[in-house]
Amino acid sequence: MIITRDHVGAGAPARPAERSSADKFFPRASEGGTPSRQPAGRRCYGVLAALVILAVSTHAESFNAARAMQYTREVTAFGARPIGSANHKKLENYILAHLKNDQVEDDAFTASTPEGKFPVRNIIAKFPGAREGVIVVAGHYDTNYPLRNTGYVGANDGGSSTAILLELANQLRGKKREGYSVWLLWTDGEEAVKEWSATDSLYGTRHLADKWQKDGTIKSIKAFLLADMIGDADLNIDRDASSTPWLEDMILKAATGLGYQSHFFARTIAVEDDHLPFVHLGVPSADLIDLDYGYGNVFHHTPQDTLDKLSPKSIEIVGKVILQTIEMLDQKP
Repeated sequence: MIITRDHVGAGAPARPAERSSADKFFPRASEGGTPSRQPAGRRCYGVLAALVILAVSTHAESFNAARAMQYTREVTAFGARPIGSANHKKLENYILAHLKNDQVEDDAFTASTPEGKFPVRNIIAKFPGAREGVIVVAGHYDTNYPLRNTGYVGANDGGSSTAILLELANQLRGKKREGYSVWLLWTDGEEAVKEWSATDSLYGTRHLADKWQKDGTIKSIKAFLLADMIGDADLNIDRDASSTPWLEDMILKAATGLGYQSHFFARTIAVEDDHLPFVHLGVPSADLIDLDYGYGNVFHHTPQDTLDKLSPKSIEIVGKVILQTIEMLDQKP
């Protein structure tokens, strides 16, 4: 994904920056931009925290942080998992093994990329609800392709998003839902194969959004929640200017009700990520992402994206907030 600089600071030039370069994300004060760690969009939510009182769902309470972290370890142990690789195929089988008793569909196709043709496979686990409509919760499971031979394992970027969906499946499995159906979506081909662009990125979700638009599924989606890079031990989920404002507000209310508001929305940035193909089709969408991975995002897209930088508590926080947001969506008129 990329982050657009014009939403980071008022003095920053309005041009995109590839998200793997921290210097591009946060220009120094001498360059006329916002200093690193002092992003624009900071807000005080103290009054909101005092006023918003939410009942904590039993689903949120039961989210198993230790198990989610163990999934992250097991996923990361496969090594680099770029599209087209043997490790990627092993991870596909790993995910499917965990979903063997669930209703599972896939969206498999061949993507044309700057480096040739690659197999891409989105995996969808469906948990039916009594209310007409669907909430999609997504996260990508592929890892960076250009870094495939560097020892890069993508513990946070790819690993944590794969793991949180596996634990969310545990929370939804075997329980009667009175609200909307929930579809968990492991997206593939999120990462650029050569260099991030509109055509070299988001292969899986671009294909799936187009497919669901053509077959009418898109009309039934009430919300699209994306989790990406949510394992950072120093968790700071960004408010995404590309996401749907009312849905971002609902996420903050959920976080506040659970006492986690200090981990959410200290800054506002615009992120290009797997939610965008759905945003462009009018689906209410929100990206839960922490793009401050290490000081100045220094660990992102480097071989330093390793398990020691992560915390089970961070995955737990995001998992509980997602479950609480689902409950709030269920109750929305």
